[in-house]
Amino acid sequence: MKNLKDLDFKNKRVLVRADFNVPLENGAVKDDFRIKLSIPTLEYILKQSRSKIVIISHLGRPDGKNVADFSLKPVAQTLSKLMKKEVKFIGGIKSGEGDECVRNLSDGEIALTENIRFYAEEEANDEKFAIDVCHHFGVYVNDAFSASHRAHATIAQIPRFKPSCAGFLMQKEVEELSKALKPAKRPSMAIIGGAKIETKLPVIENLAKIYDVVILGGRISVEAKEKNMKFSPNVVLPEDFAEGNFDIGPKTTEKYKMAISAASFVIWNGPMGKFEEKGFRRGTDEIYEAIVASDAYKIAGGGESVEYINMKNGAENFDFISSGGGAMLEFLSGKKLPGIDALENSI
Repeated sequence: MKNLKDLDFKNKRVLVRADFNVPLENGAVKDDFRIKLSIPTLEYILKQSRSKIVIISHLGRPDGKNVADFSLKPVAQTLSKLMKKEVKFIGGIKSGEGDECVRNLSDGEIALTENIRFYAEEEANDEKFAIDVCHHFGVYVNDAFSASHRAHATIAQIPRFKPSCAGFLMQKEVEELSKALKPAKRPSMAIIGGAKIETKLPVIENLAKIYDVVILGGRISVEAKEKNMKFSPNVVLPEDFAEGNFDIGPKTTEKYKMAISAASFVIWNGPMGKFEEKGFRRGTDEIYEAIVASDAYKIAGGGESVEYINMKNGAENFDFISSGGGAMLEFLSGKKLPGIDALENSI
């Protein structure tokens, strides 16, 4: 897989696939975490002589329709502030206006197009659509790791037609999560929580083969006990729960904290309970504090885990925080992501 330093961006229009699927509130960006992660890649490209950038991204699930609530216009405004540079907004990359704007971008300019999922062809992984989107561009950069588990047109198709590479974020995600699949330090521990046991089961089963211990919390651990699910001997389920099963109990919390203190490599995905409510936050609070206090190499990821860490302003306490939710889970379950596969086989 090529990286930014492997390609020449001078005097080229560059198409960047980002993941700006961020929460909006009252028409404004509520959390700019993912937007900030894209900036190093954008700045690197713009430093190359006479380069110009068009960014494509999705937001939400508009089901191939133009839905005002899923517009990326507020993201363009936030990105402009973060980069201290005007980011033009293109209402539709396949429109006549969009086509003209792309062709007329001046050197050093940057633009963001409207939500790519407003086109049904995106999620249909349509080849012609991908060609239509990328035909004005000399280079394609995928910096959207968190969307790269989707076989969508702007993820899986474009690298077939344009010289392509990973952006800095994509490169870092692959490097760090590859470390997580081969933990260099022992003992190694995976902490898996959250909801939807069916989405977490492949990760639990794969990491149980790799890690010394896998501890479970959150709704997935409740479901696992209710369904009497069987795991490898090194997968540990809670001994007790808080009232209503909305958090791990005090005995489990103490047991998990002791185990974390002995670990040298920790990966964490998913809270221990319903942390959004203060009454059910204790388990997640104490597990987080134990991870932070540990001397282990620390990786975290997953939407709720990142939300919790940001709530604590705790990002600096981790060696790496993944931007991926489903993509992180699929990568850690041992699957090849369509976006990574496309880059590895790019022209």
